[in-house]
Amino acid sequence: MSEPRRGFVRALDGLAVLVMGLAGAALVGMALVQAWQVFARYVLNDSPGWTEPVALLLMSFAVMFGAAVAVRRESHFAFQSFLHAAPGRLQWLLKTFSRLIAAASGAGLMVLGGALMIDEWPVAMAGAPLPSGTKFMGLCIGGALILLFSLERLLTGDFASDEAPEED
Repeated sequence: MSEPRRGFVRALDGLAVLVMGLAGAALVGMALVQAWQVFARYVLNDSPGWTEPVALLLMSFAVMFGAAVAVRRESHFAFQSFLHAAPGRLQWLLKTFSRLIAAASGAGLMVLGGALMIDEWPVAMAGAPLPSGTKFMGLCIGGALILLFSLERLLTGDFASDEAPEED
């Protein structure tokens, strides 16, 4: 692997670690928000209205960021048995096709999520002092990360053996 390619992969390694950390922080935040909701409702008898939209916002980030890292690690939903049973060239073609589908899905999520985010931004979120467009930020950013990580897999592969095998 060339040095610029290695640097690119290392940079994305760091980004993937950061994104997974943010996904974990979003899950912890969501649990804390829900805990506050339960405490406020049953102990203080004063249920705050902001907890549900904020918990859903944090869940959106956790899910989309986790999905992006799963695409990078190629641990997302796939038919692994079929892939591993296929001969070398077909295996390479199936991996490439899978990566193209992931890239197209990420691009769609990014573009359509971004359009929803921009469209909803001027509207106030019900129950929380945030723009309603923030509901779609996780979708847009997560889609961009899925696209980036899919393109990385398409361009660099994951192992030296990931290259298309020679025809016999």
